[in-house]
Amino acid sequence: MKIAILGCGAVGSYYGARLCQTGHEVHFLLRSDYQAVSRDGVHIQSVEGDFHVRPLCARHPAEIGLAGMVLIGLKTTANPVLKELLPPLAGPDTAVLTLQNGLGNEALIASIIGPEKTMGGLCFVCLNRVAPGRIHHIAHGRVVLGEYGRPSQTRTHQIAGRIGQSGVSCAVSENLEQTHWEKLVWNIPFNGLGVASCAGLEAVLRGRIDPGRKPEPCLTTDRLLADPRWAGLARELMMETIRAAQALGLAVPESEAGRNIALTARMGPYKASTLLDYERGQALELEALFLAPLEAARRAGVATPRLAALCAVLRQLAIMRK
Repeated sequence: MKIAILGCGAVGSYYGARLCQTGHEVHFLLRSDYQAVSRDGVHIQSVEGDFHVRPLCARHPAEIGLAGMVLIGLKTTANPVLKELLPPLAGPDTAVLTLQNGLGNEALIASIIGPEKTMGGLCFVCLNRVAPGRIHHIAHGRVVLGEYGRPSQTRTHQIAGRIGQSGVSCAVSENLEQTHWEKLVWNIPFNGLGVASCAGLEAVLRGRIDPGRKPEPCLTTDRLLADPRWAGLARELMMETIRAAQALGLAVPESEAGRNIALTARMGPYKASTLLDYERGQALELEALFLAPLEAARRAGVATPRLAALCAVLRQLAIMRK
């Protein structure tokens, strides 16, 4: 299968490299990392065993041409470029699978290349990009994918099978929206509080940062869980997220909170992707990860005071970093 990878950071590089291992024709669309990856390939340092692959490299989508599958690992802050990147890659039979976090990504892609070509996926994985073409795989890796706005198709299971053949556990969801909300149960507290913790607990509870307050160290997942106050706030955010999903008619059980906390406790000192973006001075994925779920909860009539306060603090921090 000819596969194009858009967004060759931690997520795109890791799953693209896994697909390379199984003999697929995998093309990485690269910008700043082009020289390093074209020269040295992609090195994966993994808890499951290190490996190295040499994908085909391109600077422009036209160099790749039509693909059987396009896998999107871009940050959602880069989504405006998709209207330029996708048309040269997507033919009548192309499946476009986004592994981006949050809500609204499939709808955007469908508006560009059509809903029948659009798929979404959630990756439950701990990854860091440590240098150009070098990825540290810390834990997990499972992918759950589904069709945008419709039940699974034959191609859904075929693509899940190809990903499974690469050594990555892959399941098919019959309700992609529900799967997104299940992932938000983890993403909202741990991506959000990892960054907001630098403003202090009281600021996050109030939804306002005091002018002139000295920043505190940002907290990794293990430190969030080690402090009962932060751990309690994380659980409250999880429960707000679950109640919002349930009000939208999605069968997300309350037990998801405890399950996610237990999984996170096994990760050790992990920095979620939003915290890494913040430390690097990059744009935060506020809309897809936090603001869109907050708005969906409001439309469903669910009170989410902790999420609203968290969003307010993250907005302030994003403005302060500009």
